[in-house]
Amino acid sequence: MGRHQRAETAGIVSFVLCAAVGAVGMNLYMDVAPAIWQVTQRRFMVCSGIVAACGVVSFIVGYASQSRSLNLEHGWFAPVRRVFEITALSAVYASTIFLSTFALLGVMNDMMGNAMFSGYLSSVCAGVAGVMGYMTMVQAEMMSAKTIAALLPFFVIAGVATAGLTTDDPYWYHNNFSQLGDRTTFAARMFNSTLMMAGVCVIIVSYFAISELLTTERLLRAWHDHTREDPNRGYDIPHFMLRIGVLAFLLTLSGLAFIGIGAFRYTPHNLMHNVCAKGLPFVMLVLFLLLPWLAPRLSKATMVISDLAALVCAAFWANMMLGNNTLTNVEALAGLSFLGWFIMFSRQIAAIEADRVSMQLARLQAHLDTPSGGGTGTASDAGGGLESRLASDR
Repeated sequence: MGRHQRAETAGIVSFVLCAAVGAVGMNLYMDVAPAIWQVTQRRFMVCSGIVAACGVVSFIVGYASQSRSLNLEHGWFAPVRRVFEITALSAVYASTIFLSTFALLGVMNDMMGNAMFSGYLSSVCAGVAGVMGYMTMVQAEMMSAKTIAALLPFFVIAGVATAGLTTDDPYWYHNNFSQLGDRTTFAARMFNSTLMMAGVCVIIVSYFAISELLTTERLLRAWHDHTREDPNRGYDIPHFMLRIGVLAFLLTLSGLAFIGIGAFRYTPHNLMHNVCAKGLPFVMLVLFLLLPWLAPRLSKATMVISDLAALVCAAFWANMMLGNNTLTNVEALAGLSFLGWFIMFSRQIAAIEADRVSMQLARLQAHLDTPSGGGTGTASDAGGGLESRLASDR
């Protein structure tokens, strides 16, 4: 069997095992849990936790089993970094699956009614756990940067929507989003946890994006030095490490701002909350305006869209200052603009990675086809082995 068929087969096996674990685990919980833990929202939390655990374990098994870095063949740093990467990706999957499942359970409960839906909870847990086990196993085998980028909006939308639907303050949107998280209720904790996990995911995805930009630049310079091409062709970006350092700092700062907004509620920590909430738009503005200098390998369309997003947010802010809009709408626009931009940025990085791998394959094939290569050339002779920061078999 080829790689894709093996991935699908492993996904089917994972589906069966995860479905069985979900059914047994949820039935066991409902039979032995005390009455205080049989409340609807707590049942949903446990069910979402079981589904998330099944998905993450399936992902780790599928991802780590293919890795060639979990040994000391290349020193101790390679396996340590690989373990960190697996842990980081697992955090992204765990938060995404948990919040998405919780939102799904809430919608189904509203449609069927609590009395009827509770009888189906074990079956639903088994079905969703099986589906998540299948998806994470297949994605682990075929991991790419586009896959990670596509996960970000799901749990953010699911978490904020769930918080808005379960809050006991029906007029929170008349003030701002901080009011939604400015309590000790379940909805407030859900909202704040979503923001903190969003920040963590931004930092994690940024790590892989920066790693890819570094890999691409290193290989392009190696090819340039190997073939002695014209130095004016633009392969060498001046002050590249300074640029990449500033880009990494701004992306990390934006992730920390999301974490701070959720970690510091307005009422007891109004100063820190405002620093993070009001600092995020400033970081966004600097990032958008400096993008052509920070990451010149991105497409010009990406840079134009970034500037356009900054202008639209500024226009909405000015309109709010004139009394024609609400702060909630401006905050929603700014947050969605950044997340939308970040997804676009991540997919651009994924496209750069795909183009680089294609270029490496073409150069390797050309090297093997040359008479001097004699059909015995290696990937290193063509400028380095095929590399991907997210590939499971790395």
